[in-house]
Amino acid sequence: MTSKSLTELIAEADERALAASGLACLDRCLPLLVDEMDVLRPLWSGIAAGEDGWADRLATARAALDAVPAADEAAAPVRQMIGAAPSEWVAERLAEWASACSALALEVHQELDPTDGADGPLVAGEERRQIQILEILLATEGTAGLRRAMDLATEGRRVLRAALSRRARSQS
Repeated sequence: MTSKSLTELIAEADERALAASGLACLDRCLPLLVDEMDVLRPLWSGIAAGEDGWADRLATARAALDAVPAADEAAAPVRQMIGAAPSEWVAERLAEWASACSALALEVHQELDPTDGADGPLVAGEERRQIQILEILLATEGTAGLRRAMDLATEGRRVLRAALSRRARSQS
């Protein structure tokens, strides 16, 4: 069995999977902007509630992240991801957002990758996590899939935080 590409998985995903995929990318890149990681937890819960919980929780998450002063330009992609999130629970809009978040997260990881290449370990790990999250969400109904997606996002956040720490040490 051949694995599907990110593009194929996004094309097959429903609203729940698309929202979670975009949010997971944002969540993994959050260390660029803020140390407080629980800011997105209510939005994860909003995905479980579907359309009913999405718009209000998205507005709350945006407001919380907008209140955080950006330390540097590296935080711009995180702000771009949350700002581009659609308030409407519509597959087409969520697919556009999930695709854009995927691309931005891969770019962020490429910039931090010690090999400075598109095929480096940070980029490969990020792409693998994005695929795993979509595969899990496509195969798993309910909150179990969301919990696993959150776990993978947390793992990716730790990896990015470590990459940021290495970069900071090498620049000092």
